[in-house]
Amino acid sequence: MVIYGVYIVSKSGGLIFNLDHNVPKIETERTFSYPLEINLEYEPKKVSVVFGQKDGINVGHVLVSVNGILANGSVLEDGREIKDIIESKENYPLTLKFSRPKMTTNEKIFLASMFYPLFAIASQLSPEPKSSGIEVLEADTFRLHCFQTLTGVKFMVVAESLQLGMDVLLKRIYELYADFVLKNPFYSLEMPIRCELFDTNLQALLEQVEKGGIASI
Repeated sequence: MVIYGVYIVSKSGGLIFNLDHNVPKIETERTFSYPLEINLEYEPKKVSVVFGQKDGINVGHVLVSVNGILANGSVLEDGREIKDIIESKENYPLTLKFSRPKMTTNEKIFLASMFYPLFAIASQLSPEPKSSGIEVLEADTFRLHCFQTLTGVKFMVVAESLQLGMDVLLKRIYELYADFVLKNPFYSLEMPIRCELFDTNLQALLEQVEKGGIASI
């Protein structure tokens, strides 16, 4: 069993907690001839693909290394500018390694705010009254499982698409939230969750589920 991440969204739609538990590291290395078949954007902090795709390298992927030398923003570890190397014909063939970028906190906040209206729309579209909204959102490589409490707080788990019993895990996470977050006298509702006991127990719970399955909890 693989659990990729846990997210908690407040009743107003704000992301108040997120945990990247077991996000796979996707890297693709290819050898290119001149001219380069993909378009790159050179920024001080990263070099990323902005147009074209080839053999698993897609738009948004960031450059990790050139000929085995790690990239540090727009320069290599040896101090050379990546743009100068890639644009010079005499340097080819070049072996470039790309990876999918890690999602930033701001991107997670944006996606959480997008899920909130989708959940509300799903509730309104239901032919039956008092719909629970989105409980499972399925893609080809994962499933997003959602549990909404009576107070409107949403707990979400992203896991492998074939995993069963995620509703049990979500309710167990809710119990941890009630025990270690809501009972914390220093926590204010709707604010980001910063509670070491909650983090520790949640991590232990996820590891227990991955090793022993849902039946172990």
